[in-house]
Amino acid sequence: MNDFSLSLKKWHALNALSNTMLGLAQSGKWDELIDQEVAYVSLVEEISTTPFPPNSKTVQDQAMVILNQVLQNEIILKELLQERMSELSGLIAQTNKQKNVNVTYGRLSGNILFPGEMNQ
Repeated sequence: MNDFSLSLKKWHALNALSNTMLGLAQSGKWDELIDQEVAYVSLVEEISTTPFPPNSKTVQDQAMVILNQVLQNEIILKELLQERMSELSGLIAQTNKQKNVNVTYGRLSGNILFPGEMNQ
């Protein structure tokens, strides 16, 4: 396999993985998305250390098109992750409130309270 096709093969693999990760996020498959992240980072590192062959304007142009698509996917993916983080923050806040209610009512369980006794 020549340098041109090896380089392009890596870029196409990155694009395919980027599309897969975006699909997982859009489907709410967060655990599977995290599993793919290691492969994605490894592939990005591999591409970053693989120089383009000399006089490879065509390969560079094709890689640029792929890079733009990958970057667009990352923008959408970051938005989806931000939405998920907000959702999880809301769930954590709700859980904390429920915990506080349970603790408060747990202490009062079995007691008859009269007005003014709550401040004691």
